[in-house]
Amino acid sequence: MVLVCLGSDKGEVRVEVEHYGLSTSRLIKAHNSDVACFALSNDGRLLATASTKGTLVRVFDTSDGRLLQELRRGSEEAEIHSLCFSSDAEWLAVSSNKGTIHVFSLDTGSGSSVTDGSQEAEQKIVLFRIFPPSKVFCPSISVPSGQWLSFGFYRCKFDPIAGGEMTQMDCRNFLQPLDSDYIIV
Repeated sequence: MVLVCLGSDKGEVRVEVEHYGLSTSRLIKAHNSDVACFALSNDGRLLATASTKGTLVRVFDTSDGRLLQELRRGSEEAEIHSLCFSSDAEWLAVSSNKGTIHVFSLDTGSGSSVTDGSQEAEQKIVLFRIFPPSKVFCPSISVPSGQWLSFGFYRCKFDPIAGGEMTQMDCRNFLQPLDSDYIIV
């Protein structure tokens, strides 16, 4: 079992790992600014974090706290809405207030780690733009007061080898009737 929460210092996350009755606790200095969002892979082996700046996403090994991969979402600051690993932890989706969902190819099985903060691991990236920008990609829900949230999904296809723009195949908003203009097929 793996449990992750914010640490007591800025940019820090606390990782609690229990394996066959043995417990370990680890503090990871994930970012220089506050942590805005984090996500665990389904097996609990990987932890993704994003800071309030929203330009870098970092992926860590929960067993030892090593930085495995550093992913650049963009050069402009953004509010990260959610991070979500694919079920096999080969991809990481990052949605933001810029109206985009970036999907990064992860390479975390090599055993190597990123040791210098200026080093960035090579990754393939695919991009999906949401028009108008909204908070519809919500694996985890965090809504400031005074804002509304829509429940739905987008189904897209992309080339996992070449990367590039995703193509929207379907969009559903579960809070709208079926004859609504919000459904795009």
